Amino acid sequence: MIAAESKMADLATASEPPTGLKISWREIVEVASPFLEQVARKLEAQVDQFEPMVAPYAHYALTNQGKQLRPALVALSGGAAGKASEDLVSLAVIIEMVHLATLVHDDIMDSAELRRRRPTLAANWGNEISVLLGDCLFAHAISLAAGFPTTEVCRMVASATNTVCSGEILQTQFRFNFELSRPDYFKVVGMKTAALFALSCDLGAGLAGAQGNSRTALRNYGWALGTAYQVYDDCLDLFGSEAAVGKSLGTDLAHGKLTLPLLVVLERANETDKSLLKSMITPQERVDLPRVMHLLDKYDALGESRRVLHEYVDSARGNLRHVPENGSRTALMALADYLARQTDAIGVQS
Repeated sequence: MIAAESKMADLATASEPPTGLKISWREIVEVASPFLEQVARKLEAQVDQFEPMVAPYAHYALTNQGKQLRPALVALSGGAAGKASEDLVSLAVIIEMVHLATLVHDDIMDSAELRRRRPTLAANWGNEISVLLGDCLFAHAISLAAGFPTTEVCRMVASATNTVCSGEILQTQFRFNFELSRPDYFKVVGMKTAALFALSCDLGAGLAGAQGNSRTALRNYGWALGTAYQVYDDCLDLFGSEAAVGKSLGTDLAHGKLTLPLLVVLERANETDKSLLKSMITPQERVDLPRVMHLLDKYDALGESRRVLHEYVDSARGNLRHVPENGSRTALMALADYLARQTDAIGVQS
């Protein structure tokens, strides 16, 4: 117990890394690496809580973590508040489990074959098992949240989970809707992605003792960063490469999800090109990706999407002005910079 608390206390006391350097993801979260290792172990240990015949599916889902972005936000927000506690590990496990449940369901709806360079749960065991396993993950996360002595954690986790699922429903309703506006798009982004980022920062800071302006600033940081991250992911789905990203790409386009790059074309294009784009994105036809990419390039959809993303990244950075300076705050700032650099690198030939 003392060793664990000591490791997490390092989040608040670590010396600040040099600013202005193009550091890697690993370097950014180095101060949180012991914390993230604990989260990974505790998350995998949750498999034992499932019915034995269900456990293999749960193991497959719970061990398919990526960069552990949301747990990192929990750790760094707690560290920025200066009073990290072991409760943050449990919180990070809960939020990551909710996130993994959403990915299981997303892959079903998108008919995705790959997730993080391996077959999706649905590709291996079918949609029926995947739907039910996702439900089990949601329920288990809420059960863990109910174990906190304060009802705030369970209430906020349940509310955010409801928001995420509602956002997915709205996105499904908006498919193939060429009247979709930017406010509609960002409403969905806020619900299905930014909500969990904001929750990670808000509760991470709150459990570490942050109050008032500092906690609000960290929540707003998470919201802005989460919005920027979704714009990045939407750009990656169109302009990235499957080999580099490690998941099925083009799934949004194939399912009629009008993400920001496509909205840019609809806003800027002449009537002929608008009609052409609409004719290529229909439920009945397979998308002619090269022709769609031509229109995206013609109207600089990637450039405009990058510009919007940088606005959200700037907003995230701005909120950190209200957070005391320490190593974790510096890491949060570097994380925003990292996302901006990754977005600028999309589509750039090495």
